[in-house]
Amino acid sequence: MSVINILSPHVADLIAAGEVVERPASVVKELVENAIDAGARNITVEIRSGGMHSIRVTDDGCGMSPEDAGIAFLRHATSKLRDERGLECIGTLGFRGEALAAISAVSHVELITRERGAETGTRVLLTAGEIDEMGPAGCPEGTSLCVRDLFYNTPARQKFMKSDRAEGQACVNAALRCALGHPEVSVRMRREGEEVFFTPGDGQAKSAVYALLGRDNAANLLECAGEGEGVGVRGFVSAPHAGRGNRAMQFFFLNGRAFRSATLQAAVEQAYKNTLLTGRFPACVLYLTLHPGKVDVNVHPTKSEVRFSEEKKVFDAVYSTVRAALEERDGPHTAEIRLSASTQRVAAAPRQDFFRQMTASEFREQPPAPKAAPAPAGVQTRLDLSPRPAAAPLILRDDGAAYGASHLVPRPEIPRVPAAPRPVETAPAAPAPAPPEETPEETPPWRVIGEALDTYILVETGETLLLIDKHACHERILFDALQAGLGPRMRQTLLAPLTWSPGAEDTELLEQNSALLAEAGFEIERFGEDGVIVRAVPADAQGSEIALLEELCDALRSGRPEDRRETLCHTIACKAAIKAGSRSDPAELEALAAKVISGEVRYCPHGRPVSVKLTKAELDRQFKRIV
Repeated sequence: MSVINILSPHVADLIAAGEVVERPASVVKELVENAIDAGARNITVEIRSGGMHSIRVTDDGCGMSPEDAGIAFLRHATSKLRDERGLECIGTLGFRGEALAAISAVSHVELITRERGAETGTRVLLTAGEIDEMGPAGCPEGTSLCVRDLFYNTPARQKFMKSDRAEGQACVNAALRCALGHPEVSVRMRREGEEVFFTPGDGQAKSAVYALLGRDNAANLLECAGEGEGVGVRGFVSAPHAGRGNRAMQFFFLNGRAFRSATLQAAVEQAYKNTLLTGRFPACVLYLTLHPGKVDVNVHPTKSEVRFSEEKKVFDAVYSTVRAALEERDGPHTAEIRLSASTQRVAAAPRQDFFRQMTASEFREQPPAPKAAPAPAGVQTRLDLSPRPAAAPLILRDDGAAYGASHLVPRPEIPRVPAAPRPVETAPAAPAPAPPEETPEETPPWRVIGEALDTYILVETGETLLLIDKHACHERILFDALQAGLGPRMRQTLLAPLTWSPGAEDTELLEQNSALLAEAGFEIERFGEDGVIVRAVPADAQGSEIALLEELCDALRSGRPEDRRETLCHTIACKAAIKAGSRSDPAELEALAAKVISGEVRYCPHGRPVSVKLTKAELDRQFKRIV
């Protein structure tokens, strides 16, 4: 007796419907995409009871003839493909001919449609995929399709539906993605008779983003555009300070199709590396254009995923476009200080455009502040990992000998002698040239006022007061130098090698990462089962090498293997940077401030802003000078 059964067409349709129609949101997505493929310029979506009671999608597209309306609900009936060659270059959102058949199999459907130029329309009623009634009807050009009692004949599926509110929100999100991907189409969404959103359909992505994501979210987006090796990328990405707690605000569109992609998520987040706080994610709305022949959209039942033939090129195009948008932002990022709730309600005063106009080269052309005698020729340029006394402040050097980048180096202590009374008459000396008269052009556009709490640098620029976290700023400078120039030049061999017994686990960890540690300047050998011999350390790390190794072990143990090089740079930079609470030299403060104002330093390696700003207008409001 045969144990293999041939399923009836009805059961087969129910099974097929389960792959395409997972929930009411699936119906909204399929119907709106059909309307877009039909050339609609205005689409209205209406749902009731989370879409379980009814879903109606109305459009002004091309409509259907009576003949097409009669066969549109058959399985694999489509107007978008003719043969297998069409699968190689799909340019429409739909193509399988499964959606209408799957939807009608698990609901009651009413279709009212009229072809453009036709005198009358057509009305079709279906139950469980079978036509109950079909005839002429009066209606405007376009199509109106209503789905009622979804899953009425599949109680098992109904049990897994969420609340009406949750399902309704999923329907809204599905319509939102379609509207966001096609700003040239006006989409109106209604839930329980109330309008949820409306897009103008003016073809401007900005308008759609503003209407769908809200004013506050749109205000934090940066426009980006780029192209590389046949991949076009345009859209919007969030400013680094506007990171979010999840990836829900990441939208990707390929040739108008909304899709999910771990590859593109990784590309975007890689571009934000070291600018976002840990656990925060960027928001983005990115539109990709790619030849349809270089992408396969037929890899997922709901077409929510795609496969690229040249994935690395797509990754590189997205990464470079987003990275360029972040780097081209005018001036350093500064978080604004919010002094009170009332401040937020007052219109912001005009702000100085100083950060946009000045460049690092222009700053270097300004007259230098008086400085001490230059360092002797024998002083080595290197990272200083040891505690810094107040007498050895840091200054900036444009010396490529150490890391190939500008960085902070120790300034030697200048011997001082007690001042003695000087007679009025002095020995003849060559007259010193008179200092040039100070002119308004020579006045620098910013000045360091001082240091607050031995932690924050106060800088006045125009009508803005800038507060800079000196530790975060210095840490970023060192981190970038380490990233650019890890190598043997940082190494200093110890006269007396150190032995350290961190335990078997940490010893194994150090041995596994010995090559990486060698890049950073360490020379470590295993010594017994649970010990190591330290023969060389990064330059100027004497006295703190064991503490640094302990921190490195903690960081390497908790980090991912692929991130260990960066973790190493993080740890060394943090250990080496000047500490909050220690007094700094005025020249050092100016050097750090110049790095921030020139835009070279915006965020610390952990993604925190290095500066905040307070405008004169905000201060005036606090003192009631402005009402």
